[in-house]
Amino acid sequence: MAQTERVYSDEEVQQRLQGALQHWYLEDGWLRRKYRTESWKGTLVVVNTVGHLAEAAWHHPDLTVSYAFVIVKLKTHTAKGITDKDFALANKIEEVIQWQPGKEGGPLEGTPADDQRFRYIKYDAPKN
Repeated sequence: MAQTERVYSDEEVQQRLQGALQHWYLEDGWLRRKYRTESWKGTLVVVNTVGHLAEAAWHHPDLTVSYAFVIVKLKTHTAKGITDKDFALANKIEEVIQWQPGKEGGPLEGTPADDQRFRYIKYDAPKN
């Protein structure tokens, strides 16, 4: 017998979006996030990253894809609402897409931020 998943109310979703998911929002029953990219190449990087993470998690988002942006929409279809699965996948997507190794100070320097030729995503500044 399948286990029933807890569906969060709109108010609970809004509370959970504070902090690490501050750039995500609730709209029409979906957890959503718009990633702005610098070009088609950046758009494909985002789409393929989200695709890999979703497939590995066996949880599949709806995507809207354009030249300079990708909109990710999450909802647990079997539960007909937003569950822990959606928050977990949103957190992993956010962690990977927004990763900037050059800001970590480790051996990975990251893409040159001051050279337009190498920029592929428009990173979000933290909301205060």
